[in-house]
Amino acid sequence: MSIVLDEKAVQRVLRMDDLIPAMERALADFSAGRVVQPVRTMLPVAEHAGFLGLMPAYTGAALGVKLVTFYPNNRDAPTHSAVIQLFDPATGLPLVTMDGRLITEERTAAVSAVATKLLAPEDASVLALIGAGVQARSHLKALSLVRKFREVRVWSPTTAEAFAKQHGALAVPTAQAAVTGADVIVTATNSRTPVVRGEWLSPGAHVNAVGACRPDWRELDDGVLSRARLYVDSREAAGKESGDVRAAGAIAAEIGEVVSGAAPGRRSADEITVFKSVGLAVEDVVAADLVYRKITGPTGVTTR
Repeated sequence: MSIVLDEKAVQRVLRMDDLIPAMERALADFSAGRVVQPVRTMLPVAEHAGFLGLMPAYTGAALGVKLVTFYPNNRDAPTHSAVIQLFDPATGLPLVTMDGRLITEERTAAVSAVATKLLAPEDASVLALIGAGVQARSHLKALSLVRKFREVRVWSPTTAEAFAKQHGALAVPTAQAAVTGADVIVTATNSRTPVVRGEWLSPGAHVNAVGACRPDWRELDDGVLSRARLYVDSREAAGKESGDVRAAGAIAAEIGEVVSGAAPGRRSADEITVFKSVGLAVEDVVAADLVYRKITGPTGVTTR
């Protein structure tokens, strides 16, 4: 019998230290061609400046789809809302419907943690967060599991001070002040124009760019893209959906290829790397399957 899980039920069992290795395996499987997944379908809701996305994937072990809305102008409601439906791959019968907002938030950061583990300097100690929303929060949690930061800086035009107070970070007055001298940078904004400039980046810096999810939006200027070696979650999806990737042109590799050893990661201490994440259905389906298996247990019967 299909079950329904709200966000609180998902939150009770979803753990970042489980999610990061699950995303690592999912990305490797995707890049190796072991996942059936079309590029996301995005339906514009023009009069409300929103989008509805359809994201199905089949891994062999899990079959599902995420329906996600993106309303970047929301102020008193989340900008992203989602529902994930899993099906039994053998019969096609529905297994579980679960809230996908938290999964979207957490798996995005877990994927950035995979990229950071592979691409950032081993001795990275300064983290810069550009944006102070839910993705900044989840990235701080995830990246702190793969690197030890002695300083965390945050910049946002509106909420940096509150974020810094809550999370023990340092609020800074400008994006440049956050990025200058940072080893790892996260851009998690709804900006449609670049917020990080290439001349701010120190040699050896690594950037996780998770905003600017439309083909005509940018978070990184041409200076960043000309100085950096670019990695993506999916060549096809990033080439269609990311303004930063379309501007860069050349993609070094998918991060799943680096996971498997099919492509190299960082080549020198001074190399600047960028990981551009657009978000993949396989990440949502694998994360949802992880939640489902934890809740139902080995017998497939709910243990809540």
